[in-house]
Amino acid sequence: MTERVLLVWCPDWPVIAAGLVEGVDVHRPVAVLHANRVIACSEAARAEGVRRGLRKREAQGRCSGLVAVEHDPVRDARAFEPVLAAVEELTPGVAVVRPGACALPAQAPGNYYGGEERAAERLVEQVALRCQVEAQVGVADGVFAALLAARQGQLVPPGRTPAFLAGMDIRTLDRPNLADLLRRLGVRTLGDFAALPAADVLSRFGPDAAYAHRLAAGVADERLVLRDPPPDLAVAGEYDPPLERVDAAAFAGRTLAERLHERLTGHGLAATRLGIEARTAAGEELHRVWRHDGLLDAAAIADRVRWQLDGWLSGTARTAEGGRPSAGIDRLRLLPDGLVAQAGLQAGLWGEVGEAEARARRALVRVQGMLGPEAVVTAVADGGRGHDDQVRLVVWGDERVPGPAAQAPWPGRLPAPSPAVVPPDPTPATVLDATGAPVSVTARLAMSGAPARIAIGRDRPVDIAAWAGPWPVDERWWAPTEARRMVRLQLQLADGRALLVALAGGQWQVVAVYD
Repeated sequence: MTERVLLVWCPDWPVIAAGLVEGVDVHRPVAVLHANRVIACSEAARAEGVRRGLRKREAQGRCSGLVAVEHDPVRDARAFEPVLAAVEELTPGVAVVRPGACALPAQAPGNYYGGEERAAERLVEQVALRCQVEAQVGVADGVFAALLAARQGQLVPPGRTPAFLAGMDIRTLDRPNLADLLRRLGVRTLGDFAALPAADVLSRFGPDAAYAHRLAAGVADERLVLRDPPPDLAVAGEYDPPLERVDAAAFAGRTLAERLHERLTGHGLAATRLGIEARTAAGEELHRVWRHDGLLDAAAIADRVRWQLDGWLSGTARTAEGGRPSAGIDRLRLLPDGLVAQAGLQAGLWGEVGEAEARARRALVRVQGMLGPEAVVTAVADGGRGHDDQVRLVVWGDERVPGPAAQAPWPGRLPAPSPAVVPPDPTPATVLDATGAPVSVTARLAMSGAPARIAIGRDRPVDIAAWAGPWPVDERWWAPTEARRMVRLQLQLADGRALLVALAGGQWQVVAVYD
């Protein structure tokens, strides 16, 4: 018999995750894109006509103020962890269907809370209270039917799942090729599909279609793969009298670091990030997250705790309110994050991870301890047409993975190599042709003359040995405050310099310099 399943579903989860992790305003028109198509959108975007499956340009045509966010499965999964933790507070044994949806056997919570309806109400209240996230609950026979029931907020009575599924569109199977084929054959609902002989479906359409046939009939023998609740790995210490001296605090921190490392090792885990929380005798709450490019061993944990306590107690690091702590620390807590299976960190064969690099890393994380994680950033390749779009700054210690936009085609993008220096303020310039007349560019990209000389700022004109372009940029014309329209040229000067110049609003500017 098919298992009775209670499923918790958070609508528009990719949009909600972008709001939780990246601070996107989900009350505005927002669309999450994958392969240049909308896979999720906010309620405000749907009100403007945006729908799943639309191409990016079509969605922006329907809603000029649409905020486009690239799909990030890791972001969605990370943001869903607090929801899973909230559900597990009420009932253990939760299976993750996908980020935004989790399921559990309905029998245990139904019996404990006095029925499936009451259990569903408690779960919705729990998620809203703990995570400030809207959730809907559905109950049916099997995960597939429970997910469809959750989207409608229904509790399907036992044995009524086939009837519940019968009238639904065949496209709810989430198998586009099979659904299109069945619709051409006149099979338009799950009930029509379930009425076909199972042997004929298998012989005509194959094993996956046969499984989909069982889903449509509400008799698929799906089994939930339940996950164990994550262990509480945090360690804490209480201190009376409070710690006011750096050496005493460092000793206490080292003891906690060793306890934390032993606990992580016992579970076969290692941390890539470390949260340090402290409470002063005056009730002030201090918190800082340390990142590490690698795995945090006992010595690395102890070093970061010592540096952070030194920063707090010496006054170089500030509290959340902006001032120094006014009293000693009476409670210290270490929270591991970014957990991975312990595999060790091996030095490079040819010395890539050498002593000089290790010293540089320690110096950078020490600066982060004093000034905050965002004070040290590093560059990661990203997508864009302009010289200032192709690099994204990330916090030192975070994963340096190029964004999905880095692999996009970007018509009109500058050819390689990229400029080496991008000044914060472009320098005005004048580009002249062989007659000494200023060079201009028409709307059809016709140049008034070949570039022959350039005067940068108030310097004397310099001969141009070679040039390439023009490359146009006409972006975000639908958003007047963000629109950008310009043409760019690459110039090689007679004195050996190589420049990137841009013409915008009738004025040439030097916007970047090549090595």
